[in-house]
Amino acid sequence: MPVLVITGTGTEVGKTVATAAVAAAALAAGRSVAVLKAAQTGVGPDEPGDAQEVARLAGGVTAAEVARYPEPLAPGTAARRAGRAPVRPEEVAEAAAKLATEHDLVLVEGAGGLLVRFDEAGGTLADVAALLGAPVLVVASAGLGTLNTTELTARELTARGLELPGVVIGSWPADADLASRCNLADLPVVSGAPLLGALPAGAGALGPAAFRSAAPHWLAPRLEGTWDADAFRLREAP
Repeated sequence: MPVLVITGTGTEVGKTVATAAVAAAALAAGRSVAVLKAAQTGVGPDEPGDAQEVARLAGGVTAAEVARYPEPLAPGTAARRAGRAPVRPEEVAEAAAKLATEHDLVLVEGAGGLLVRFDEAGGTLADVAALLGAPVLVVASAGLGTLNTTELTARELTARGLELPGVVIGSWPADADLASRCNLADLPVVSGAPLLGALPAGAGALGPAAFRSAAPHWLAPRLEGTWDADAFRLREAP
């Protein structure tokens, strides 16, 4: 898995923190890691973006961006309003492929969901994954509504012939409600893929050392972790 594309089922589902956890677990397993943000929006020229946040939490990763736009909007819209050239899927794929020649693992983080548009031609993160022939890890929310958005994302990946290795819950609440606990059984069914992790709510607020130490315990062995989906499901069963 030299390149892994990471998307969310929408915004604010914990995608960046999940990316940091995957990076931290890979680093702990002795792999060299690069994180590429396809299109960073909503930050100024000198402010840290998502790739820099991943580096802060995970440690020694190479952090890179393809494009940056100041307004917190979809990349295509943000580029148009800023009067700047949009990012193209081919540019993202080229940057990721170059990083893959120098690292064991490249994590390509999208912006929002899978089909958020990069440009006026309708290019998306799904197109990046297709160009790279890379699997797409889906980060989903825990609670009510997640089954619909996760299934829609999974169906789109299947329709495009893209591999979905699994789903990671980006923020698992300390006191999970009934819907969240039931979703542990239902998410693999609607996605057709296994659960590969669950990050505790507030994980991104941990100090870097604590985050790096804990990250492998939030992720399944396929992501270089020790998390057991069956044991977690039994513990949280309604």
